[in-house]
Amino acid sequence: MYKLLITGGNGQLGRAINSLYLKRDDIECINTDVADLDITDLNAVLNYVEKCRPYAIVNCAAHTAVDLCEDQVDLAYKINAIGPRNLSIAAEKYDCKMMQISTDYVFGGDASEPYIEFDVPNPQGVYGASKLAGENFVKEFSTKYFIIRTAWLYGDGKNFVKTMLRLAEERDEVGVVCDQVGSPTSTFELAKAMDKLLFTDNYGTFHGTCEGVCSWADFAEEIFKLAGKNTKVNRLTSDQYPAKAKRPAYSVLENYMLKLTTDFMFADWHDALKEYMDWLQKQ
Repeated sequence: MYKLLITGGNGQLGRAINSLYLKRDDIECINTDVADLDITDLNAVLNYVEKCRPYAIVNCAAHTAVDLCEDQVDLAYKINAIGPRNLSIAAEKYDCKMMQISTDYVFGGDASEPYIEFDVPNPQGVYGASKLAGENFVKEFSTKYFIIRTAWLYGDGKNFVKTMLRLAEERDEVGVVCDQVGSPTSTFELAKAMDKLLFTDNYGTFHGTCEGVCSWADFAEEIFKLAGKNTKVNRLTSDQYPAKAKRPAYSVLENYMLKLTTDFMFADWHDALKEYMDWLQKQ
């Protein structure tokens, strides 16, 4: 029996992992959220891991409210950096694998071609800097680790797709930023990539996003098209949509390490979005 300790188990990615392993008799998902396990408390983490002795720790917990992180600096570093550090210390002590979910925000967002795992990070805000600190702690304290950077995630929970579908019911047009580009990524696809790595010794840092590139405005238009909505997308610049934290203008990650070391390919973002929206209709 493979026990997977999933922190942030009730989040979008945690739910996708649980869904993937639902019918697997040989895998047990031990889900925790902050009420069950405070990952910022080293002793609590060590005690919890000692009791459940997992095959792997999968850290989906994070402070992801990008603008709030600019105000809650200490909290961002506690959750995004100290949390992964504590989990990595425990993983090493009790000889289990460590899988850390990271983000495109570790990069500067000013590139002209997709970022690969060998590019030098250059975070522009507290969220990205704290997530990068978390990556570095994982590398420092764990020998059997996978770091997976992803971007523009949507799944079972609050996300951009659901927000656009709700707005389409309420209004005839919406304003969406058109000068930030990336790769919308389904948690269902990301969970499959995680599964591809988790039971191997193919350790290291990986990028994990759906194939293809679009802007947020393109993404919204595709959502409306698939939903059969005539909602008009008004294309805005980032300057017209001010936010406390700087958003990367270019968030495209190339899944270079996956392509170099595995036969796994993410679905194109159009196909993954269609599959997700079909799934939504059945809920």
